[in-house]
Order: sequence, then C-alpha cells, then structure tokens
Amino acid sequence: MDTAHRPERTMSTNLERYQDRVERYADRHPFVIDAGYVLALMGCAALGVTLTLPGASPPDHDRSVTCLMGLACLALLKHRTHPRATVVVNAVCVVAAVGMGYLITPLLLAPVMAALYWLATESDRRTNRLFGGITTLGVIIAAAISDSMDHLSLLLKTMGPLFWLMLPLAAGTMTRMRRAYLQAVQARAEHAERTREEEARLRVTEERVRIARELHDVVAHHLALANAQAGTAAHLAATRPEQARKILDDLAGTTSSALRELKATVGLLREPDDPDAASLEPSPGLARLPELVSSCESAGLKVTVTTEGAARPLSPGVDLTAYRIVQEALTNATKHASARAAHIHLAYSTTRLAITVTDDGTAPAAPAAPSDEAVRGFGLMGMRERAQSVGGNLCAGHRPEGGFEVSTALPLHPLTPQPAEAPTP
Repeated sequence: MDTAHRPERTMSTNLERYQDRVERYADRHPFVIDAGYVLALMGCAALGVTLTLPGASPPDHDRSVTCLMGLACLALLKHRTHPRATVVVNAVCVVAAVGMGYLITPLLLAPVMAALYWLATESDRRTNRLFGGITTLGVIIAAAISDSMDHLSLLLKTMGPLFWLMLPLAAGTMTRMRRAYLQAVQARAEHAERTREEEARLRVTEERVRIARELHDVVAHHLALANAQAGTAAHLAATRPEQARKILDDLAGTTSSALRELKATVGLLREPDDPDAASLEPSPGLARLPELVSSCESAGLKVTVTTEGAARPLSPGVDLTAYRIVQEALTNATKHASARAAHIHLAYSTTRLAITVTDDGTAPAAPAAPSDEAVRGFGLMGMRERAQSVGGNLCAGHRPEGGFEVSTALPLHPLTPQPAEAPTP
C-alpha cells in the first residue's frame, strides 16, 4: 500500500518544491513576474476583441480598442504601488471598449479582473466594495446600452459581467485573509518560542540559585565546624592530647561529610546519562539532627534539643528546609556569635512546625538588626528564602537578654499515601 502511494507523494513533494522556487523568484524579481502577467493579459484582451456572437460582425474600431486594451494592460505594471489608480484606468478602458460595441467576454474583462484581484489582496473591505461596486456598475450599464447584445435579455446582459467581476474580488479577499492568518500563526509561533526561551532561562536561573544556596549551606556549615574543631584541637593538644585526638577524629568526619554533600550537590550539574555521575544520596532532613548536634558539640558548642507535640512526617521540601535552617543557625552561632551553648526547640501543631534556635552569644544586643558581618553574608537571606519557598516565614534578631534567636514557622504539607502492594500469591 505504501508502494502504491509513493509516486503520488513524490509528485506532491516535487510540486511543493517547484512552488517554493517560483515564490522565492517572484520575491526577488517582482517586475519580471508582472511583465509576464501583462503579456499574458494582452494576449487575452487581443483575443477577446475578436469574439462576436454568431452572425454578427465585429465593430470597426480595431486601432482604438487595441490602444485602449494596451493601455489597460500596461497600467497593471503599477498595481503594487497604485492599486486604486490601476483599477480606475482598467475600468475606464473596458467600459469604453464595451461602449464601442465589443462583446463582453472573460477574455475582454481579463485586465480589469486582474486589477480587481490585486486590489482585493492589498486593500481593506471598504475600499474593495467601493471600487468593485463602481467598476461593476459601470460595466453593467455599458453592457445594457451596447448594440452588440441587443437580441439578449437584460438579465443575461447584467448577470455575466456581475459574476465575472465579483469573482476576482472574492478570490482576492480570500488570499488577503489567508496571508493575515499565516502572519498571525507565524507571530504566535515566534511569541511562543520567545516565551519558551524566557521560561527556560528563568528555570535555569532558579536552578542556579537553588544550587548556590545548597553549596553555601554545605560549605559554610562544614568549614565553620572544621575551623572550630581545628582551633579547639590546637588549644587542647598540649594539655589534653586524648581529647584533642578525639576532636581530630571528629574533624575527619566533618570533612568527609562535607565532601559527600558537596559531591551530591555538584552531581546535580552533570548530565543524567553521564556514566561517571555519582549516585546521589537522599536530601538531609531532621532525621540527621543528632548527627548535626554531635558535630557542633565536637567544635565546642553545646546544643540541646527539645520537642513539643507529636513528631509528624514532613514532606521532602519542608524537611530539607527545616534541616538547612537549623544548620545555618548553628553555623552562625559558632562562626559569628562565639556562642558556647545553643538550644533548638521544635513545636509540632496540626498545620505548622515552629522551629526556634537560640544561643548565648557574647555579641552585644542590637535593637534593629544583626551584626554587620551577618548582614553582609548570605546566611540570613538564604534561610529567609528557604522558608518562603515552602510557604513559611522566618524572623531573626538579637534577644533582649543577650544572644541571638532564629525562629521560623513551616507549613506541614500532607504526604500522599502510597498504594499498598498486592500480596504475592
């Protein structure tokens, strides 16, 4: 069946290619195409003036009608720049030829029909109606009073010119509407392409911001802990070598954890089909809070955790956000506030999870904002953006009794229950 239709497909493809070539050539050389049309219409008009009804002799106005039809055809060369004037010249010439007694035929009306078609493709509906109506009315009046069709009824004299002159107007209007439709489709496609590119750039920007936030949280937290652990170990190396050795062991764990999380985060930048891409670990959550507390205690920061209400399972986004906010708050307490103790309070309600992280930092209390160093960094900004990304809010500032406090409220999105597996027979 496919073999039977193959010649038709080949012929259709060749025809489309030929049509495309003709259209491209017409766009590059419009005058050559117009000259070809004018020569063809001259031939039609020359043949049209020789046609008469059976038994009738043609009028004796050969030179006059030849000049009129030649002028009408030459005026068509200006149809691109002066379409209205072209229609007027052709209408006057045709009406004069009909008034001389020549028979109205499609060949005689060919020049004015071409002028009306080109006018309809370039002008609006009002202009088409005005010039088309006047031209048709003039030709019909000339046909009604002409001597060449005396033995025909008035209906036959008027229906022929009316049909032949309305036909190019309708065809030109359809061509103009088709061009407008194609332009609208092309503009819509270009707009969709621009919108798609803008959306792609926006998604790339959001992904870069997310990865930058992850890298900041991972690097800042672990480097701050590593710095604190190294300093504590150096301080205790001479007096308490055993404790210094234990802190160095914890330092190795801190750096290993930093490398794992950094590798997992950077792995998101690789291609999905990259054979060297490492298997990514699950995103951290509050389940790793004891590990985070232990790493902070090895750096000299005593951390206590209290929980209010029944702990509930969190969605992955809220779980990761809660962990990163606590991690950043403890990092700031270690790095900026020189705190010795910190307290984490988790309060579960039916719809929200409230997290409060406080420390006993020695930085002086400020009524308006955190220290300049914290303001210049991206820690508080990143925590606030994380909380807002899941529909929560975050507040941070110095406490009146001293120290720093970070509090956030995150919504508890219900988890979609997984369908139970069917029992194995």
